[in-house]
Amino acid sequence: MISAGEFRKGMTVEIDGQVWAIADFQHVKPGKGAAFVRTRLKNVMTGAVLERTFSPTDKYPPAHIETKEMQYLYEDGGLYYFMDVETYEQIPLNHDQVEEAINFIVENQSVKVRFFKEQPFSVEAPNFVELTITQSDPGVRGDTATGTTKPATLETGYTLNVPLFVNEGDKIRVDTRTGEYMERV
Repeated sequence: MISAGEFRKGMTVEIDGQVWAIADFQHVKPGKGAAFVRTRLKNVMTGAVLERTFSPTDKYPPAHIETKEMQYLYEDGGLYYFMDVETYEQIPLNHDQVEEAINFIVENQSVKVRFFKEQPFSVEAPNFVELTITQSDPGVRGDTATGTTKPATLETGYTLNVPLFVNEGDKIRVDTRTGEYMERV
């Protein structure tokens, strides 16, 4: 059991049957009254954010989140299939579970799948991926001094802004945390 006074950023705890990650916390000792811990919690299953205060003596069980390296196989009828690289077991996940990562992963790519009590709840793409541009308008010749960008569609269907010198068919590196263009490969 973890007391609220021991909360730290990034910890995961189980509160009322839900798994919460501590996004921020502040230990407050007012001049009058008892001390308390003010927290901002994020539900790891739903993504909901909640602000809540606790007594420093409140105790909660730690939530053990398991992360497995898995390979993205294919999409079929709204389900996305992933294979455990050790056991070759395949698991289907729905769009809500892969929503943040699916814009940046292609078939046969390795990803991290997070589990709580052996139930998958989210997929994490690598921080940086290399993807090919499938559609982009040509840049205007001579208009390179201003740092102007243009929209480009990647092989996954995701659209982002790229510099004018990047063309259709180019392979680029994308930061999956922000969804931004990094460099041409």
